[in-house]
Amino acid sequence: MTTIELRETRHLAVGDTLVSVSGSSYEVTKLVRVGRGIRVHYLADDGAAGRFTAAPEAMSRVLARGRGGRAQHVA
Repeated sequence: MTTIELRETRHLAVGDTLVSVSGSSYEVTKLVRVGRGIRVHYLADDGAAGRFTAAPEAMSRVLARGRGGRAQHVA
């Protein structure tokens, strides 16, 4: 069983995997502060690159990782 956790955008890290409600997954490749928000760059399952900007307190669905698997945070 896959464990999915909710995480604020400010706590995302490069290498995290975002999961949509439809089951698609997106690997976070870069995080950049933009004004009061955070721009999240990602790669989709099919290799297509994309990005979105979210408020630091916005929630995302993220695949849970084992201990020690966290990369550096933005903010």
